[in-house]
Amino acid sequence: MKARNTLGLMSVVLASGLVLTACGGGDGASADGETYEWDFTVTTGNTSTWFEGAELFADQVEEKSGGRMKVNIFPNEQLSNGNTVAGLEQLMNGEKDLSFNSTIIYASIDPKFGAVNAPFLYTDLEQARATLEATGIEAYKEASAEHGVQLLAMGESGFRQLTNSRGPVRTPEDLKALKIRIPGIGLFDDIYKQLGANPTTMTFSEVFTSLQQGTIDGQENPIDIIYTSGLNEVQDHLTVWNYVYDPLILGMNKDVYDSMSPEDQAIVEEAAKAAAELQITNNREKEDGELEELRSSMEVIELTEEEATAFREAMNPVYEQYQDIWGEDLATAVTPEG
Repeated sequence: MKARNTLGLMSVVLASGLVLTACGGGDGASADGETYEWDFTVTTGNTSTWFEGAELFADQVEEKSGGRMKVNIFPNEQLSNGNTVAGLEQLMNGEKDLSFNSTIIYASIDPKFGAVNAPFLYTDLEQARATLEATGIEAYKEASAEHGVQLLAMGESGFRQLTNSRGPVRTPEDLKALKIRIPGIGLFDDIYKQLGANPTTMTFSEVFTSLQQGTIDGQENPIDIIYTSGLNEVQDHLTVWNYVYDPLILGMNKDVYDSMSPEDQAIVEEAAKAAAELQITNNREKEDGELEELRSSMEVIELTEEEATAFREAMNPVYEQYQDIWGEDLATAVTPEG
């Protein structure tokens, strides 16, 4: 996090007898004021929709601030050596300024963030997004602030799907004893144990080899991760069951945000909204094509409503277990109407 006081710089320039001419920025923004250089990390690589959103954010804040705001983007959590939880902690304590992180990573630090990742909470992406825009984003903004993060906007990694090498999964019974790699949060561990599977955690960099060697039977992730990681080379079955919605928080260190003028905050907020919208649009378009390509190399099972209901009903004990963890306010805010 780096900030330079242009008023101090201006006094030096004037003292040297030079004349400073201010340049206008995009949309008439002035170059006068505080200048910033921020570090922004994303979990995924530089060809991902997350990175595309970050790039748009960087371009817009630079343009609209007249060049006063500069953003350095680091893919693959480079600033924390690939450790997503450590990367989020850097954002919270001010070692970096901005990040795109899944709410799942936030839940690794505070389990209540997993409310929006509750199993089979949403039937489709439109319902999920409408709920977030109506009440969920505001609730998560309050929760993020408690951890030193200003939530600027929410993107979308999509629904998480299941792959495995043992056989098609259409019912809870089909998951019995399957060894499934999961993210390292308690909610996912409890979901798969409730379904009779054998959940195990490991870093994602180890997943392909573990699947190839048969150390694990399967894993779960959004379609884009499954496709771009080539998991179809070591997995035969894909179940499209939309079991967990995975939104992304475009967050800024709150101390940095609070130190800015209202005008600069507005620039940041507007750019973040545009970045999230682009990321969501690109992610959905990309995922549609990737799923079609996966059909040529995997058996793709899409659950019927009746089959999905059986999984949803099997999750009742998990909901009962986590209601107090999520808290009534947050759980209500992410629950769709009706």
